[in-house]
Amino acid sequence: MTEPIRILFVDDEANIIKAMRRIFDEEKYEIFTATSGKEGLSILRDNAGFAVIVTDQRMPEMSGAEFLSKAKEIAPDALRIVLTGYADVTAAVDAINKGGAHRYLSKPWQENDLLHTVQDAVQLYSLHLQNRRLADLVRRQNEELKEWNSRLGQRVLEQTRQMRLQNENLKEINTRLKTSLDGTLSSFAALLELRDPSERHHSGNVAVLAVKIAGEIGLPPNEVETIRAAALLHDIGKFGGSGILLTKKPESMTFAERIAYEEHPVRGQTVVSGIDSLRPAGVLVRHHHEYWSGIGFPDALRGDSIPLGARIVGLADFLERSGGGRDREDAVAFVRDALHREANTRIDPSLVAAGEKVILEVPIFCLGGGDVAEIEVRVERLAPGMLLTRDVVSGTGVLLLRAGAVLDGTSLAALHRILRSDPSRSGLYVQGEKETSCSGSTPGNDGCPQVPS
Repeated sequence: MTEPIRILFVDDEANIIKAMRRIFDEEKYEIFTATSGKEGLSILRDNAGFAVIVTDQRMPEMSGAEFLSKAKEIAPDALRIVLTGYADVTAAVDAINKGGAHRYLSKPWQENDLLHTVQDAVQLYSLHLQNRRLADLVRRQNEELKEWNSRLGQRVLEQTRQMRLQNENLKEINTRLKTSLDGTLSSFAALLELRDPSERHHSGNVAVLAVKIAGEIGLPPNEVETIRAAALLHDIGKFGGSGILLTKKPESMTFAERIAYEEHPVRGQTVVSGIDSLRPAGVLVRHHHEYWSGIGFPDALRGDSIPLGARIVGLADFLERSGGGRDREDAVAFVRDALHREANTRIDPSLVAAGEKVILEVPIFCLGGGDVAEIEVRVERLAPGMLLTRDVVSGTGVLLLRAGAVLDGTSLAALHRILRSDPSRSGLYVQGEKETSCSGSTPGNDGCPQVPS
């Protein structure tokens, strides 16, 4: 007999608990509810086999992060989800670090978002259990191989088949975990843009440019991925400080404001390094404002003492901000001049050639570094040359293409094939036409994609 899928919801507000129950009325789950962390822990002790735990962060007596930390000891296999306000980054990081949270959702949450997130967590929980059963099977078969050495050939073949199945399962789990981490990175980057609309897409644009520069100089994929994470999160340290850090340009700050502003890379490293896998990216976040000449901050490093990844993120940030507010032709010319002017002062001179090549090849300068013209399109309306402004994720959570990718025939065919059987739940977004950046030219000829009306 199949064991029921058990889900626990914890919230100190009765109306929230009632709303959660209603959302899952038609699902074949066994729902448990608690109005406090203490009650939730008691339910976990008395009932085994919970697949998912969903808790509010802000509760009296015991916060969501504290509850999840204790729940992890009782039900270590359960996937844990925390609900928190969008601006409370510290609480989200605390829940991930202490409570091992799988995901967090911003409040107020949408019903479909909560439903789909829980459904995905249930699927991942089932995969974990299946992987454990396969691991047990492999161990038992290894013991049999020792006992039946005379039949080694046949049993090795069977073992190989089982190992292949296990590896495929592990790859699927790793893909889901990586997608979850990517979603967390994008969410952190989006928080800053919610506080300051003028920064819309800035972090994503910097990530696209940084990855291109790293590719131009031949860095290996693992280093490129670290640089991408750092680029997405390079300004996250602006949270927790004065609102001036988000609304005022550094050159117009007072001396005291400038001192506070120059602390944000250190604060950013502290936040990012709270997640073990992001500690290398945290080092790059700390040093992305260091100058080649040694007059940067926070540590006044100079030359090769600045980590290469930090130099690349700093260059990408410089390129993106320098190109803002200009049409493509003017932006490219202006940024090229700025590159040569700042070489040996702000910028590593060995990266100038890569920077020049990137600004000619990446159509991100059609975005103008400011208010992006973005439209949602159906998959059948996608066309070669369009620039994706958001990640494309399948309905089951597989990352298909990253924001900043320019569609071609191959990528379009793959999207049509995959999304036909696994439709995206988040929509498809591309760069629209913008008079100040792409007008007066034939769409597609200068890197500016053509978007159908």
